[in-house]
Amino acid sequence: CAKGSYTDAYGQGACTPCAGGTYQDEEGKTACEPCEAGSYCAVGAAAALPCEAGSYSSATNLTDASECTDASPGHFATTGSTQQTACAKGSYTNETRQGECTPCAGGTYQDEGGQTECKACLPGHYCAVGAAAALPCVSGSYANATNLTDASECTDASPGHFATTGSTEQTACREGSFANGTRNDACELCPEGYYQDQPAAAACVRCAAGKFCPVGSSRELDAQCEAGTY
Repeated sequence: CAKGSYTDAYGQGACTPCAGGTYQDEEGKTACEPCEAGSYCAVGAAAALPCEAGSYSSATNLTDASECTDASPGHFATTGSTQQTACAKGSYTNETRQGECTPCAGGTYQDEGGQTECKACLPGHYCAVGAAAALPCVSGSYANATNLTDASECTDASPGHFATTGSTEQTACREGSFANGTRNDACELCPEGYYQDQPAAAACVRCAAGKFCPVGSSRELDAQCEAGTY
């Protein structure tokens, strides 16, 4: 008997084709084998044929590709799959019968598996293509947008301001402190002999003669000089 057929009796003038849902990949056999999981077997099958990408099956009696089960939204199935697989974090699919999931677009993320859409990035963060989590803007920068794709798109804190990791806005330096230059993650206290009575300052002001300014001064103090000193 040829592959895909059999006979289990003597004196036969012809071999019998394997029934649907079975196959035989060897010659001269007396029986056919159950079809394989993840495959289908038409009448007279000499081999089990795999379910197409986007479909799957755990049964061993399928006779046609149309009997394989379509992968559901949020899942995929590769060729010959016995079960569907949930989309990994950072990806999604909102359609049935998919052979793979789609990476989240830049400016979005997905921190759960088996999802049908991605989430908008968070303020103070950025999300590259395929992001499984929103990553915070580094210290010294900030953002209030929800569609950033790279750390370079976060805005640098301006002079007189600072921003901690993941900030949605920059913060002005308080009186008695300053920040010169951009991208500062903290303000510095005015050194001894200097003061600053305004917020958001990029520098401190030297104390006037006869005045006293300790570290972090927000105003000039009258010097309490002893007799004979100044």
